[in-house]
Amino acid sequence: MKVSQFKDYSDLPLFLNAEMVAKVLGVSPSSGYGLMHEPGFPVLKIGSRMVVPKEKFIQWVEQNTTGGGN
Repeated sequence: MKVSQFKDYSDLPLFLNAEMVAKVLGVSPSSGYGLMHEPGFPVLKIGSRMVVPKEKFIQWVEQNTTGGGN
C-alpha cells in the first residue's frame, strides 16, 4: 500500500502536477493521471500541461472526503 509522504498541506507547492497529486494521495502515478482527467477535478490547463492549484486541490479533498465505513 502506498502512503503519502506529506504530513501537512503547507508542504505542497502552489501548483501540483499529476505525479505530485499521486504522491500526496498515496496512489500510483497512473491513478494521479487518471484523476486529473475526471470531470469535476480542479485542473488548470496551460497549453498541453495540466496542473492543480494547491488551494483548489485542498477544497476538492475536503469536498470528496466521507466518513469511514459506517
